[in-house]
Amino acid sequence: MTQRVLILEDQPLQRGYLAHLFGSRGGVQVDACEDVEAAIALCAGHSYDLVVSDLLMPGQDGIQFIQALAAQPRPPRLAVASAASRRMMASARLMAESLGLEVLGVLSKPVVAADVEALLEALAQAQPSVHPEPAHTAGLPEPDVQQLRQAMAEGSLTAWFQPKKSLQSGRVVAAEALVRWRHPQLGTLAAGSFLPAICRHGLEGELLRMMLTASIQAQTRWRKQGFRVPVSINLPPHLLEQSDLPDELLAITLALGGTPGDLCFELMENSTTRHVSDYYAGACRLRMKGFGLAQDDFGQGLSSVHSLVNMPFTEVKIDRSLVTGCARDPALHLTLATIIALANQLNLTIVAEGVESDADLGVLRQLGCGQVQGFLISRALPWDEFIRLLEDDSPGGGEAMQSALG
Repeated sequence: MTQRVLILEDQPLQRGYLAHLFGSRGGVQVDACEDVEAAIALCAGHSYDLVVSDLLMPGQDGIQFIQALAAQPRPPRLAVASAASRRMMASARLMAESLGLEVLGVLSKPVVAADVEALLEALAQAQPSVHPEPAHTAGLPEPDVQQLRQAMAEGSLTAWFQPKKSLQSGRVVAAEALVRWRHPQLGTLAAGSFLPAICRHGLEGELLRMMLTASIQAQTRWRKQGFRVPVSINLPPHLLEQSDLPDELLAITLALGGTPGDLCFELMENSTTRHVSDYYAGACRLRMKGFGLAQDDFGQGLSSVHSLVNMPFTEVKIDRSLVTGCARDPALHLTLATIIALANQLNLTIVAEGVESDADLGVLRQLGCGQVQGFLISRALPWDEFIRLLEDDSPGGGEAMQSALG
């Protein structure tokens, strides 16, 4: 499948160099332009899979371009390639993501061939290659409450599992449950195409209970094959305003034969409680029930060292914005070293998200990160495909996995 890439770069030599790097890869069609107006016109008239933009340009700059790109009905994925400071590029990424754009990478100049290979691999992984989504999906109306509830009830809306690999043993030791929709007409849809509707219709609590049920059922199937796999489940903090939620989650777990210690709730950064006391109370009660508790997306949004130190977390998930490019960026390297050292002193399980290159993986291993997940390891898989991954990953079968888990 051909990937169409647009490069926005005002310097002719840099523009030609980037066009050559991308164009020399098979299956990549490249367009290039020198100013924002031309780039916006090209995006309006063509469907691009990826736009690679500089930030520092005369006239309209890259920030203004990103704002204009986000205003388009169906914007392409974005990468930033610039000589600007890493902090400047990190801010640009946060702005782009807050506008709803998917940012695949932030590259410091001079860009090298390995950067382009990693970016194109991330692009290929981001595209639904196994279960293709029809081109007209974006134009479909948002699913209503009845459609979503029916999908949950009949099991077509369910959990897939992205593995977490130990950097010590090299084996898959846990998984994160991610929601997918096996749509009868459109194939398998990723969360981005329907999760906003779930939030707008107030169905996050129902989704949480469904994901917990699906995760425990998958763990039961894996256990019959000799594999014990802890699973993490996303939990929007505003649901902790329901004071009896920890009791209900424990009741569901025990009724299904699950083990609280094999389940971890990741407190997400995309919502907050109206009263911070609800957040603290809910987190404490979940831990008192025996569940694991993770600070999700650490390094992004409202996550803080104060929260990490004072909340009863068992795990910290380092956000991909601090992971991608850490092998090349001294500032990111230093930030990761500080976070990992602190988390190790707090006896937290450390998971780095969004690992997409061997170089970044090597840095995380060197710094003492415990686990990693991302496209370099595996995409999310249905429970039955996850079993095959475990079998391939562990030549000794279930006994070896049990040993790796301790």
